Amino acid sequence: MSEPVSSIRNLGPAMETACARAGINSAEELRALGADETYRRLLMTGTRPHFIGYYVIEMGLHGRPWNDCKGAEKEALRVRFDAIVASVTTSPDHGIERILDEIGVGRHR
Repeated sequence: MSEPVSSIRNLGPAMETACARAGINSAEELRALGADETYRRLLMTGTRPHFIGYYVIEMGLHGRPWNDCKGAEKEALRVRFDAIVASVTTSPDHGIERILDEIGVGRHR
């Protein structure tokens, strides 16, 4: 049996729910995807960007406390986070417009 997402340090029920919405249903899947791809998928399914949420995943994957991220390491993670957010939010088909297009009622029909 696979481990739940919440078995990863720092990740609780809310993150487990968000991951399930993004199609990530186990700790093994999350580990295989890594923090960057996991967070990109979370953003694509409606999670609002928040830097702490991103680095909580990264720290959890390393078995470290969420607040253990400091200095140059935190700055490097911020650069990665900003790039992930930019890659998702610059897409004109993100969010509700993409969903409306998928069901055939959006502006890009």
